[in-house]
Amino acid sequence: MNITDVRVRKVAKEGKMKAVVSITIDEEFVVHDIKVIEGEKGLFIAMPSRKATDGEYRDIAHPINSSTRDKIQTIILEKYQEAAAEEAAAV
Repeated sequence: MNITDVRVRKVAKEGKMKAVVSITIDEEFVVHDIKVIEGEKGLFIAMPSRKATDGEYRDIAHPINSSTRDKIQTIILEKYQEAAAEEAAAV
């Protein structure tokens, strides 16, 4: 699996959510609405989710194992940092 494109849309409002990201996998499959969130231990990603009838949120797309999740998170956070640096340099 190769992530062939990452599109970062920064969130302008204050809060813990810093960006919404779309990734393309192998130039064939897109996952939208991955969130970059600022937590107590730093940035992390939250996969797209939907509120279930019981009030709980459930991921609607997610990696099957932790190594794939780590790979996706590393790439997304690198692209987010690049976008943030470009924005800071433009100011």
